[in-house]
Amino acid sequence: MSGHSKWAQIKYKKAATDAKRGKIFSKFSRLITITAKELGPDPKTNSRLAAAIEEARKANMPSDNIDRAIKKASAKDGAEPKEVVYEAYGPGGSAIIITAVTDNPNRTTNEIKYILSEHDAKLGVKGSAVWAFDRAESPTDIQAGKQAFAAKFPQSLSPEDSKKFEALLEALSDHDDVQEVYSNAEVK
Repeated sequence: MSGHSKWAQIKYKKAATDAKRGKIFSKFSRLITITAKELGPDPKTNSRLAAAIEEARKANMPSDNIDRAIKKASAKDGAEPKEVVYEAYGPGGSAIIITAVTDNPNRTTNEIKYILSEHDAKLGVKGSAVWAFDRAESPTDIQAGKQAFAAKFPQSLSPEDSKKFEALLEALSDHDDVQEVYSNAEVK
């Protein structure tokens, strides 16, 4: 035998897959908690919560995790999660809108600023990037109560800026608090 075991190979793949699922479940848990806290814990009367639960189930999130997230909304201890929207400018002058759910906006703001600075981007003030988008609601977004942002003025990026932009999107998506990222960038 060469010292390789099939289980060792599977173990590393499984760990990577479990880590990705954990991040997805964490994002859904935050979304469910904030939605239940804002509009009530009953999915029958809270259509946003019902839509969030449905999306979580599509991602195979266990019912125990969903129930725990709903119960967390009615708990009085700890900081309350809040939805925050960041506006930024990325590589090549691309406008970016970042939505996040966090229990500590100061921490999340600093982490988002750091990610942006690492990828030739910077955080803007309120209203600095949103003007470049129309607020669009698709039928599924209406159920979930989410607003989508559609670019009014698409921004073409050079191949070099496209690489930087894709790296920025990956870094933002990996952040636990970030829910959605919208941009007017046209990647080549």
